[in-house]
Amino acid sequence: MIVTRTPVRIPLGGGGTDLPSYASRHGGFLLSAAIDKYTFITVNPRKLDRLIRASYSQTETVDELDRLQHPLIREALRLVGVDGGIEIASIADVPSGTGLASSASFTIGLLHALHTLKRESVPLVQLAEEACHVELDVLKEPIGKHDQYITALGGITCLEIDRDGGVMASPAAIAPDVLEEFERNILLFYTGRSRSASAVLEGQASASERGEPDVIDRLHRIKAIGYEVKDALESGRLRRFGELMHEHWVTKRGLSERVSTTELDRWYATARDSGALGGKLLGAGGGGFFMFYCEHEAKPALRDAMAREGLVEMRFRFDFEGSKVLANV
Repeated sequence: MIVTRTPVRIPLGGGGTDLPSYASRHGGFLLSAAIDKYTFITVNPRKLDRLIRASYSQTETVDELDRLQHPLIREALRLVGVDGGIEIASIADVPSGTGLASSASFTIGLLHALHTLKRESVPLVQLAEEACHVELDVLKEPIGKHDQYITALGGITCLEIDRDGGVMASPAAIAPDVLEEFERNILLFYTGRSRSASAVLEGQASASERGEPDVIDRLHRIKAIGYEVKDALESGRLRRFGELMHEHWVTKRGLSERVSTTELDRWYATARDSGALGGKLLGAGGGGFFMFYCEHEAKPALRDAMAREGLVEMRFRFDFEGSKVLANV
């Protein structure tokens, strides 16, 4: 039996510039952080039959790979070369469709477990590229390579994406005392709303493909904000990070009418009135988690305001291990 643990992530700057519709023309840059909320994948060989049993929000038992309905599981098995005699189960700390890259975390963890089952030692970067192949090339999801790389590698990581789709990953150089304060001042609140990232991103990708000036200009600014976020964190200017978060949200808010709603806008305004310097919806938008940057003295007021609105806080720490094998029995 193999058990893997793979983190989810929170984007800190440059989100959306990894989409091929933009990056293939202009290159992308993102700064992102893995957090200690995980997807756990268990893989166990079925030695007495050739069936495939997959347990997630549903349970499937099939006698042929092509009969498997879950697309990520089916295509991960096909990629690694496993076509039967296996049982797969998943447990997640966060709901799907909430902007934390749970799909990428699932795919990375599954590929890691399958390779381990076959006694194949695979670098984390290769896991990221294999997950990108499954999601982008095979399943044609309108996403980029951000989520797969950060959930595989962990840490607070800079991702440079070139026009050919190559990714250069490097850790952000943040001083330990700055990192500690930074971690304390980021607050996550679950809106209770889930959404399909694909539905939100398809419109943005189409507009970018058409070269719509407003969308391209906004993505240029978002990428520039990503570099400014990196500089702010590495120089210890955390208040500036909070201000940049607000600028990012205002810029992203104009990318698509699906990014936010009247209710989400009201919650964001309430958070700002309650002491948050800046914030944003994580992932594509439309629901999921709000992330706010709030300095120490204002955090009680922000927490009270969000609780009154019915939002649930999720405490977290940063994860610096990335995807790992917890058990190999």
